[in-house]
Amino acid sequence: MVTNFTQDSVWRYLIRTIRDPEKPNTLEELEVITESSVEVQEINEEDYLVIIRFTPTVPHCSLATLIGLCLRVKLQRCLPFKHKLEIYISEGTHSTEEDINKQINDKERVAAAMENPNLREIVEQCVLEPD
Repeated sequence: MVTNFTQDSVWRYLIRTIRDPEKPNTLEELEVITESSVEVQEINEEDYLVIIRFTPTVPHCSLATLIGLCLRVKLQRCLPFKHKLEIYISEGTHSTEEDINKQINDKERVAAAMENPNLREIVEQCVLEPD
């Protein structure tokens, strides 16, 4: 659980261990996310804005939306403070980044995706903490 709301703590304790949906590697190992991909801004004493930018391994990655969903689910579950969460594909790194950015930042689409049992199972495996 993150208790110190910094770029480093969000990176180190929450997102660097998320697994890729189709490879046996973490997003960190594949350099999909790095510590510099994380931005934490204090809005006021109780609220924070957390921005994550990730870079798919290829410009036509078919799993980019799923990777964004995994990031969102993990952070929503684990951030112990009031926050606004924005997740984006790094500019210029995916052929449909604008469409994917809309999907992974739309609450209704995220909720609908998580109602799909197959998709939910994949997300659960990706965000599962390593032993």
